[in-house]
Amino acid sequence: MVDTEATISLADLGERRIYDEVIEPRYRDVPSFGDDCADFGHGLVVTTDSCPTPLLERIGERDLYYSGWLLATINLSDLAAAGALPEGLVVNYTLPSETSVGDLKRIIEGVDACAKFHGTRVLGGDIRDGKVRQLSATAIGRTLPRNFMRGRWSSGKLSRRGARAKDALILVGNPGYLWGAALVSRGHADVPVDVRLQILERARRPVAQLKAARLLARHGLAKAAIDVSDGLFAAVRLLAAANGLGAVMEPEIELDDVLKDVCEKSGVSSLQLGQNWGDWCLLVAVGHRQAAYALRALRKRNLSARRVGTLTSDPEKLLVRSENGPMAWQGIDQERFTARSWQGDGIDAHISWMKEQSQAVGRT
Repeated sequence: MVDTEATISLADLGERRIYDEVIEPRYRDVPSFGDDCADFGHGLVVTTDSCPTPLLERIGERDLYYSGWLLATINLSDLAAAGALPEGLVVNYTLPSETSVGDLKRIIEGVDACAKFHGTRVLGGDIRDGKVRQLSATAIGRTLPRNFMRGRWSSGKLSRRGARAKDALILVGNPGYLWGAALVSRGHADVPVDVRLQILERARRPVAQLKAARLLARHGLAKAAIDVSDGLFAAVRLLAAANGLGAVMEPEIELDDVLKDVCEKSGVSSLQLGQNWGDWCLLVAVGHRQAAYALRALRKRNLSARRVGTLTSDPEKLLVRSENGPMAWQGIDQERFTARSWQGDGIDAHISWMKEQSQAVGRT
């Protein structure tokens, strides 16, 4: 008898089926399974993640300082999704033996700078040799104690679960910079040198939304939260699925002014640019009556946020508003182990897809 599991590859399944068929059945009884952080109890949460080859490196960035910065951001962003403050980072570097000492120092400096920016530090780690560079880290955080806010008890920890139909979806952070940099670097948007540098600098140093998440958790405003690591479409899909809901999205995403210019010149809509991955935003579900208050509270502290949609009672049905009524959301779903990721189809093919989708929505 042929062992079918021995003949089926991970590419045959794709990330979703790997999760549903292999991982979830084994760990479904773990209380925090499926969230961005593991819950160790007593307010302690832990996450671990690796840093892929940054898109910036593929469009010409050579300074590994920014790979180190990204590694720290990726892990700290998971803590933000739990409403936690960081206690520290533990890092693991696998590097080819021909890596220069200078490059190693730049990675370390990037990690340390990002950690310091977010109010934490590296506590330990490991380094080893390997054929390819692989950077990973573990982040430890503490959530708020259990408290009574807005007529209900809050555990102090944010989760992907807890949202309801009619809740507002709020995107916290500054979306669009990473792929805005890709559009500019590939010649799709001719912008002044100072604007180019501004976009590139923001793309180089993404920020984990720790302050915003803590604020929303403290005031009992966020009913559910998820780290936007694989793009807005994937984040909405996962958050909605965790709560047995669907969503209707707004046709435009509020972007910073420099990115509005990039959208206009490149023929890419704000929805297509803003729903991309790589900017490490945070998606939160807020009760529809508290949405305006939550946005004011965030903006009062100079934390960028905008409403991007509404959760609905239609399970897994993801739509976008249009003049002719809601239409199916043709979002970007970066499913690992398949060609449906930018690592699979390439930067230029992905940019072409963004333009095509922008034109298609514009015609409806």
